[in-house]
Amino acid sequence: MKCTAGHRHAAARLSVLVAAAATAHGALAQKAPQAMTAPRVDIIGKRETLERIPGSGDVIDRDALDTSRVFTTNEALRKVPGINARDEEGFGLRPNIGIRGLNPTRSTKVTLLEDGIPLSYAPYGDNASYYHPPIDRYERIEVLKGSGQVLYGPQTIGGVINYVTPTPTEAFSGFIGVTGGNRDYLNAHARLSGGGLMLDMMHKQGDGARDNTHSELRDISLKKVFAIGDRQGVTLRANYYTEDSTVTYSGITNAEYRNFGARYNPFKNDSFETRRIGLSATHEIAFNADTSLITNLYGSSFNRDWWRQSSTTTDTQCGNAFRDARLAGQTVNPDSCNSVQGRLRDYYQFGIEPRLRTRHAFLGAPSELETGFRLHHEKQERKQLNGAAPGARIGTLTEDNERDTNAIAAFAQNKFLLGALTIAPGLRYEFIDVKRTDRRVGGNSGSESLSAVIPSLGATYVIQEGTTVFAGVHRGFAPPRVEDLVTTGTGPAATFTNVGAERSWNFEAGTRAQISKQLNVQATFFRNNFQRLIAVGSIAGGNLPLSQGEALFQGLELGGRYGDPSGVYSTAAITFLPTAEQSTAFTAVSNGAAVAGSQAGKRLPYAPKTTATIAVGYATSAGLDVNLEAQHVGEQFSDFGNVADPNSDASGQFGKIDAFTVFNATANYQLRQYGLTLFVTVKNIADKVYIVDRTRGILPGSPRLVQAGLRWEF
Repeated sequence: MKCTAGHRHAAARLSVLVAAAATAHGALAQKAPQAMTAPRVDIIGKRETLERIPGSGDVIDRDALDTSRVFTTNEALRKVPGINARDEEGFGLRPNIGIRGLNPTRSTKVTLLEDGIPLSYAPYGDNASYYHPPIDRYERIEVLKGSGQVLYGPQTIGGVINYVTPTPTEAFSGFIGVTGGNRDYLNAHARLSGGGLMLDMMHKQGDGARDNTHSELRDISLKKVFAIGDRQGVTLRANYYTEDSTVTYSGITNAEYRNFGARYNPFKNDSFETRRIGLSATHEIAFNADTSLITNLYGSSFNRDWWRQSSTTTDTQCGNAFRDARLAGQTVNPDSCNSVQGRLRDYYQFGIEPRLRTRHAFLGAPSELETGFRLHHEKQERKQLNGAAPGARIGTLTEDNERDTNAIAAFAQNKFLLGALTIAPGLRYEFIDVKRTDRRVGGNSGSESLSAVIPSLGATYVIQEGTTVFAGVHRGFAPPRVEDLVTTGTGPAATFTNVGAERSWNFEAGTRAQISKQLNVQATFFRNNFQRLIAVGSIAGGNLPLSQGEALFQGLELGGRYGDPSGVYSTAAITFLPTAEQSTAFTAVSNGAAVAGSQAGKRLPYAPKTTATIAVGYATSAGLDVNLEAQHVGEQFSDFGNVADPNSDASGQFGKIDAFTVFNATANYQLRQYGLTLFVTVKNIADKVYIVDRTRGILPGSPRLVQAGLRWEF
């Protein structure tokens, strides 16, 4: 574990904060913790509200996360039907989340929120996830698909995921948890809460899914809730996150996979460092019993330095001979490559978003209106330094790019409450203005703007108490990245690529039913028809170009739970995706050239026909809970041409990815009289070797992980 002077100082400050909190609130330790009312934006809220939400919705609560002791965000999200969460480095730090067949690479097709606030560092100009908070610090996850997405955005094509942080308690409370395991895994997590103030601290470290990969992260959050008179409240949040990883970008070739195994990774000199600071405030005022205004004010800075000697298996950064040796499955030594590229990124964003919620009557019909707007600004500073030694962290400047994005959004949805029937029309407007500047000598700049009107219409009908049918249709929209819209360089003028916003018509219909006290189910049919889909191949370039074309996705989602608090229980999240087809041949965004092998009727890459997470467990009133979980991903193609034989191309970037099923098991035992929980979990029980991705070469899933720990609540 690396320990710098800055880290030691941060640890000292944390110790002071912990001691101060314990001293100030120690006298309250015998009181039962009670949650305060904290202003925040929920996209679902209580499960009961699903009755009036015109779309498929799921909530994963803390109990579900603790029962299976989820290791990564991917593992948690697979508990929701319709989601395909793909692993990458094996530690869950850069989740790849796809919804209803959309390509999961970098989670570009989903809107990620934290307490209703944009979580991505550039949701308008570069909605790619190179950062994700640890799943440990959330109390629940809300997932919304369908027409209700128009209240959030800017992406309305896949779904919205909202991570909800815990609410500070009035009485002093908290916990201390420690987990350890193989592959150098350690997770130390503590939370103190009282008087409306909460401090959450975490350190995690461990090896990834491959050789020469190791990650260490620290996450510190402060949250304060207070009232202003009888009708107003404020939530203040601050977060500091760091990651220091030894991790590469490139996968491995077919020959390397055969000769050295799935864990092989020669790039020991590559490093990834991230620093993020996030600040936000949420103010809520209740004008009367029917009308309230809730306003989010937010800002963040995200700094990422990724030094690497290869981005793909066909990268010639280390020379043609180095690349050819990899393609032939021969041993390579990165220390002999006197080159390393530093991809240095700084992102800054801030915005304000007020939301008015009111109950009113329209033409005699009881109604609930939610409306508001967002003002948002992003700035990206991107540099590339080419070093002349394998461990260099300085070099020749080959890119110095600034990208600015300003966005204005307005949205409204009115629910007409007509007895058992709810009709919910909605509308969203987006205006986005971008500018890109090459700051090198002789560089040029260019700017562009676009706008979109995004309508929606949804409805629910309560057949009987606990049983609801729903349907909806809405316009799908996602803005292009700044770098895809405006191309700069040295010369007289910028150029503009032939790419626009993603557009689709999305339809769904389904039912939610609480069939009995023990059994609840949700089933949804969906059909997403894209007039323009931006299909991510490899963001780093290489043999899989960023492409666009028409596409159709349709399928069925099934989810539910059966069981009592004590006794046998089971859960299921199943997705059938028979259709994920290219309606037209796809063309490269960069130059309009046809993508090799692409044609109408072929299946889109990274869209498995079946995904399923099924668990069975047994809980006792004495505090024991054991469960076995199977997570299955069906076969999928890694390229537009649907190449079946992965050995047809030496790079490892093409060919079918076989289906796989991974089994996990967890046992929890609560000593309630002491506030203590003991647990042990095994991920990938059979130590199955399987491939999850070929975008930049072969990437494997995680090997067997064995972890044990304890958590003391007070």
